Amino acid sequence: MQNPRRLLVYPAALELAKTVYDLTAAFPKAEQFGLTSQMRRAAVSVGSNISEGCGRRGDPELRNFLYYSMGSASELDFQLDLSQLLHFGNPELLRATASQSEKMRKMLSRLIKTLEPMR
Repeated sequence: MQNPRRLLVYPAALELAKTVYDLTAAFPKAEQFGLTSQMRRAAVSVGSNISEGCGRRGDPELRNFLYYSMGSASELDFQLDLSQLLHFGNPELLRATASQSEKMRKMLSRLIKTLEPMR
């Protein structure tokens, strides 16, 4: 078990979730239980899976949860693309959020590689 706050991806996941909350606050009220909710859950899931994986036994389990985080970040990417297509939210904040999500996936990928068993 390790402390997730010691990982570089942890504060990045917090910042991504906060940005998604800021972005979706301006979405149409009709999307409160639709796209807004989906995006917020995906963004929170990124950090939640990092934390949960750190609470499990050993690197193999942590690696699995990091893959779940990667999946949530990829889900968020689709939702960001859809938001842009539907003209929801501030375009500049949409681009910044997409950039954060891409950075998150890269960070997760590097961390996953460090946890792969030696061959």
